[in-house]
Parts: sequence; C-alpha cells; structure tokens
Amino acid sequence: MNIGQAARESGLSAKMIRHYEATGLLKAAHRTDSGYRIYQSEDLPTLAFIKRSRDLGFSLEEIGRLLTLWQDRGRASADVKALAGLHIETLNRRIDELLGLRDTLQNLVSHCQGDDRPDCPILADLASSGCHQAARR
Repeated sequence: MNIGQAARESGLSAKMIRHYEATGLLKAAHRTDSGYRIYQSEDLPTLAFIKRSRDLGFSLEEIGRLLTLWQDRGRASADVKALAGLHIETLNRRIDELLGLRDTLQNLVSHCQGDDRPDCPILADLASSGCHQAARR
C-alpha cells in the first residue's frame, strides 16, 4: 500500500508517517523504482501503536522504548509499567503547571474591569513579567 493508504488505515497523516520513519520509530518503507514508499499490512499495527502512544502523550523517545519493549517477547512487564509510571508523573507535573497557569489567568481576568477604559491588569501583568524575565537574563 502507498503512504496515502497507510495514512488512511492508521489515522495518521502521511507527513507524520514520513516523520516516524525518519526518526526510526518505523522501519524504512520499501521503495518503488520511482521512489514511492510502499508499506506492508504488517506495518499497520506499528503505526497504530505509535498513534495510540502519541494520543496518550508519550514523547517520541518514550515511544521508541515502548516499541522496543513491545517487540521483545521476553520483556518484563515491570519495565513497561515503570516507563508508564514515569509518564504519569510527567503528566501530573504538566497538569499542576497548567492548573497554576489557569489560576493565575483567572485571577487576572477577575481583576480586569472589561470596560471601555484602557487600563488592563492582564496586559500590565504580561508587560511587567516580561521585563522581570529580561532583567534576569
């Protein structure tokens, strides 16, 4: 199947399939004489694995490790569990950061009058925070 067909079957874009191939997550496709990529039906489970891993927020590096474990029938499930556990910790840190950002922005929005006057605590905070960051560099 060509890359367009593989994209449709896997739910990934052709661009992402090429990217996964370039990064080594997906083995290099066979090429026609004119250079077009040809994928085998055996490539579809790997593409589905990569897509689902990305949907769960795993990094490309983590997906590479997961693929290695998936392909190793002698693997220990403890290794997979440990990798997933580390990813959960990363997700929890990101959630905490996002909640902090949301709370800060909510506070700024609640202090903004939202009227016709030009005074805006949101813009004032953005401007002052940028100056503090630039001064620290």
